[in-house]
Amino acid sequence: MQVRRSFSLILLVTCLLVTGCTTSPDPSQTADRSPSASPAPVTAEDLAAGENPSGVDVQVDGASQVVFRRITLSPGAGTGEHCHAGQLIAVVERGALTHYAPIYPEGKHIYTTGDAIVEGAGYIHHGVNEGADDVVLLVTYVIEAGEPLAQTDLMKCDR
Repeated sequence: MQVRRSFSLILLVTCLLVTGCTTSPDPSQTADRSPSASPAPVTAEDLAAGENPSGVDVQVDGASQVVFRRITLSPGAGTGEHCHAGQLIAVVERGALTHYAPIYPEGKHIYTTGDAIVEGAGYIHHGVNEGADDVVLLVTYVIEAGEPLAQTDLMKCDR
């Protein structure tokens, strides 16, 4: 229950920051400000936004770690086969990522700029930049505390 409550709080704060909850105050609802006062007490910058046609349900048993990361894959580079001890939510900021995983009917899916990627726990997968330009991903990991963000010892993954 504590993990779910903590994660809910993290999601709420993240949503407030990402959606720009307060980018410019309504002048009719603010007190007079001195000339040296900041124009807005909170600012937010959308780093990326993506859409996923499926629902998102994040569940990590026990204590968890949350990490935000920008990953850049050069043309021809790949992540290598791995799995996660939790979940990953990402947005393709730029480029096209070919994602190989058993969750797709054809065994792979190509994510392009603006797409959201949701990876569940346990299954083996890998991503490859098969294009001519860099692929840039903005990634949020919600992983069991103490576990690596990407598990490369495939014996520890679901088979």
